Amino acid sequence: MANNKPTLYTSLSPALLHLYDLRNAVVVIIDVFRATSTIASALHNGAQCVIPVDEVAKAIALSKHVNGIAAGERDGKIADGLEHGNSPLEYSPEFIKGRTLVLTTTNGTKLLQMALDNEADTIITGSFPNLSAVCDYLVKENKNVVLGCAGWKDRYNLEDTLFAGAVISRIKEHFTIHCDSSLTAEMQYNTVKDDLHAFAPNLTHYHRLVDRFGLIEDIRFCMTPDIANVLPLYKEGMLLAQ
Repeated sequence: MANNKPTLYTSLSPALLHLYDLRNAVVVIIDVFRATSTIASALHNGAQCVIPVDEVAKAIALSKHVNGIAAGERDGKIADGLEHGNSPLEYSPEFIKGRTLVLTTTNGTKLLQMALDNEADTIITGSFPNLSAVCDYLVKENKNVVLGCAGWKDRYNLEDTLFAGAVISRIKEHFTIHCDSSLTAEMQYNTVKDDLHAFAPNLTHYHRLVDRFGLIEDIRFCMTPDIANVLPLYKEGMLLAQ
């Protein structure tokens, strides 16, 4: 009997994304610490949309054009020339509701641009705060999936891989998965899933954010499933809550 299930692959680094066929797939952009967690937070709290851009200058210029909020980071801190950063806690309903967030980050927004450049059919963003929304959408769409981990400057990182593993553990019965990176992601997630918060201090990016900038509350938010459970879908240059 033929297997008509769509396929699922995991790209563990932006440097590997070009190896996957994105043209007929849903690409999930994963940058747990912190871009895709911040996108989920902003949209969950009522942002009209999030416009991801890959350069600070673009964020500043575009925010002026659309009367939006220019925000983002480089190397974990608010980027020079911007007033707002990449913290999911910064975008409360009182601040962000009805407004446009123009966001640029070290890894996540750059990966999204790479997916566009590689002709991705559909792009969504995912992180633990919107885990269920991502899984529900992927099952409903019944299309090929590429889970794209943003990593850190093309290097592997574990938190993005753990999120990929969390998605795979929930939806694998709906997909054909012959992909060692996906197998690795699920195995790693299964070893720590019972207490993600306790595991977080082992992560390199945790120390980059907490030891240098004291962002422990950001980390807690980013590792909490379904705390901002919206589905950000990329359409015509914008991420919109579905």
